[in-house]
Amino acid sequence: MSEARQLEPQIIWNHFEDLNAVPRPSKKEERVIQFMLDFGNRLGLETVRDAIGNVIIKKPATKGYENRETVILQSHIDMVHQKNASTVFDFNEEGIRSYIDGEWVKAEGTTLGADNGMGVAAAMSLLSSTDVEHPALEALFTIDEETGMTGAKELDPSFLSGKILLNLDTEDDDEFSVGCAGGIDTNTSYTCDLETIPSDHVLMQITVNGLKGGHSGMDIHLGRGNANKWMNRLVYNMSKAGDVRFVSIEGGSLRNAIPRESVAIVAVPRTGKEKILAAFDEMKTVLLQEFSIVEEDAKIQIEPIANGASKMVSRKDHDAIISVIYTAPNGVWAMSEKINGLVETSSSLARVIVKDGVFETKSLQRSMLETGKDDIATAIRFNFEHIGATVQQSGDYPGWAPNPGSPILKVLEKRYREMFNEAPQVKACHAGLECGILSKHLPACDMISFGPTIRNPHSPDEKVNIASVQKFWRFLKAVMKEIPAK
Repeated sequence: MSEARQLEPQIIWNHFEDLNAVPRPSKKEERVIQFMLDFGNRLGLETVRDAIGNVIIKKPATKGYENRETVILQSHIDMVHQKNASTVFDFNEEGIRSYIDGEWVKAEGTTLGADNGMGVAAAMSLLSSTDVEHPALEALFTIDEETGMTGAKELDPSFLSGKILLNLDTEDDDEFSVGCAGGIDTNTSYTCDLETIPSDHVLMQITVNGLKGGHSGMDIHLGRGNANKWMNRLVYNMSKAGDVRFVSIEGGSLRNAIPRESVAIVAVPRTGKEKILAAFDEMKTVLLQEFSIVEEDAKIQIEPIANGASKMVSRKDHDAIISVIYTAPNGVWAMSEKINGLVETSSSLARVIVKDGVFETKSLQRSMLETGKDDIATAIRFNFEHIGATVQQSGDYPGWAPNPGSPILKVLEKRYREMFNEAPQVKACHAGLECGILSKHLPACDMISFGPTIRNPHSPDEKVNIASVQKFWRFLKAVMKEIPAK
């Protein structure tokens, strides 16, 4: 039995562990959908699945709360699947293995799924509780939040009647989110000319790993290294010293995660190899010094290999790959002029692949402004079209405009001050919460987002703070008693 099940509140940790036993990658949610349907039906509650796969479970109000507004509790049931390169784990078949590390719960070499499993577990806890007073509840469990927000986009709103929506997907326990960024995916493809690797060349494998990575919205302002950008700088510096060519690149993983690792194979001429390796060492030193405070565990290495490859990218296309990655916007593009400290617009070059002569990239642009999102997405499109790449931009979703006059915000602020003797932080966030999309389906709904403290989501370093889960549960139960009358 997982040691996390012994933590308080046990009702939440038990539901979290039950959920984490079910593989639930984005776009492969059938098993977790069935898990949620079975959960609602076992409780004898009205349980339905809409056409896209979202699950809605309804629970009547407890005695004395029948005249309060119905509350929608919303969380997403998919999770980001990432693991360390050295971790042997099959996300499609295995459940997450959690453990306690001091004040935190972590997973063994993989993402933990606290994003948004803690929100799901909290909603399940209210649904299964027999001693928590609450108004009528409509628990909405959406699918595919992490790879396109398909569940939110295709929601059938006819299943819902609530006028207050609590999104349980924020990652600081003293924060209320009242706005979020919109986003758009940019995927590119370019077919390279290939040449036979000359007999006087050797193959070298370059590995960049040990970077922190993280959420490309919530962590984009922290100055963390991007493995794809690092790899590009390394190979560019080598290319200045000799006729180095790409054979392959495998960089990054998920569209919404800052890339932690990249592996490239390059062809290097034997003549002049020492000069090329010296250029590699020079840039390695530069990168490790530039990021010495932020990326203290970063590792960069190069070694000869014999993998049987016979083709390398042409000089022209090698240079095109280097130039387009070098100039691709990455990181913070603009800070908000209205909200101090808030990233307004950003981009993350999440994925770079060169395989069998095809060069592909995946990136995600985010902005609090629709115009800002269009601006940076256009810059990236032009950048790749300049080399002749095919560019597809899709998955466009809107931001969530803050409403400082929100009635439910005032209720939650008052209750928070009473319970914890301090004011909460009321913020908009640079991540893409589903509230922006849900507000289009449910225009009469007053929405707010909050949750326990989670660190390093979308990476194998993901962890959730134990004390904050206790605080979150106490607060959520207290809020149920403060829901206003209809």
